[in-house]
Amino acid sequence: MLTAVTSYGPQSGSARVRVYDWLDHLGIKADLVSYTRMPNNSVGALARTPLRTIRREFEIRRLASESRTSPVLISRRASPFSDGSVERRLMENSAKGVYDFDDAIMLDDGKFRIPRLSNSRRWEISVESADVVIAGNAYLAESAAKLNSDVRVIPSCVSPEQYLPKETYECAYRHPVAVWLGSPSTETYLRTIEGALLNEHKRSGLRLRLVSRGNGSLGALDVMTDRFEWSLSSFAARLTDVDFGIMPLPDTAWSRGKCAYKLLQYGAAGLPSIASPVGANGDVIHKFGSLGAESSDEWKRSLADMVSSSREERQDMGIRSRETVLRHYSFQAWEDEWAKAVL
Repeated sequence: MLTAVTSYGPQSGSARVRVYDWLDHLGIKADLVSYTRMPNNSVGALARTPLRTIRREFEIRRLASESRTSPVLISRRASPFSDGSVERRLMENSAKGVYDFDDAIMLDDGKFRIPRLSNSRRWEISVESADVVIAGNAYLAESAAKLNSDVRVIPSCVSPEQYLPKETYECAYRHPVAVWLGSPSTETYLRTIEGALLNEHKRSGLRLRLVSRGNGSLGALDVMTDRFEWSLSSFAARLTDVDFGIMPLPDTAWSRGKCAYKLLQYGAAGLPSIASPVGANGDVIHKFGSLGAESSDEWKRSLADMVSSSREERQDMGIRSRETVLRHYSFQAWEDEWAKAVL
C-alpha cells in the first residue's frame, strides 16, 4: 500500500491538489500521514498544541525507521523539525521514494537561524534521496535536476467536472466584476496592481470579488472589493457569475515557482483571464489565449481591453481556456504519468 506523507491535511490547497485529489481520482487506498490537519504547520502554530506536536513528531520518526515493501510519496516535507534526515529515511526505507513539490521551497525563507533546519537544506536532501522527483513546473524541475537524474514535471491539475462552466458572457451585474481566488498569504499580490485596478474602477465601475479565507484590509482597494469566504464546497460557485479572473504576480525567484493554479481554476470555469506572464503563468496564458500584463500600464490596458471586449470575444477566450484545461491540465490528462511516477 502506498504511504503518502504530507505537511498539511486536505484542507490545504497544496496537499489537496498534489496528493489527496490524485488518490481520490485514481481510487487509490493509501496510508495517509499528515503532520497536521491545520492549513498551517509553522513552528508558532504548532507551539500552541505542544502535546499533539510531540506525539506527531514521534510518530513520523518511528515511521521513518520502519522498512516497507511499498512506495512512499512525500509532499513538500514530512516534519517542520527535520533537517532532511526524516525525509531521507522515509524514502530510503521504502521500495520506492517519491518526492513532490510545487513551490520554490529550495529557496531558504530565513525563518530559521539554525542552518541545518533551513528549507533549502531539507529540500536538497529530500531531492537527492528520492528515486523519483515530481515538480509542479519546469522552473522547479530545473533546480531539482541538478541533484537528481529522474525529475518529472506534472502540473497542479484540476477536475473540470467540479466547476460549473460559464454559460453567459454578458455582464451579470450593473458593473463588470473581476475575481481573484487564493490564500490570505498571497492577497498582497493584488497590491502590486492597485493603481491599475483603481483606475478601471473609476473608469467602468469594475468590482473585485475576492474569494479567500483572509479578512484583512487591502488598503485603497477596499473601496472596490467584495469579500467572500473561501470554502471547499462553495468556491467554485463564486466563479460562475463574474466576468473574468485575474492573477497578478511579481517577477521574483519565489513567484516563478508558482504553478498557475488560479489560472487553471478560472479556465475550468470557462472564465477569460488576465495574468502576469511569470513562471508557469506564461505557458498557460499562451495556451489559453489570455491577456498578459507585466507593468502597471500593461495592467491598465489589459483591464480596459477586457472590460471593453465584446461578449463573443470573452466567450471565445473562456471556451478556449476550458478546453485547454481538459486537454492539458486535468487529472485525466496526467493520470498515466502520475501513476508511473508514484506507483
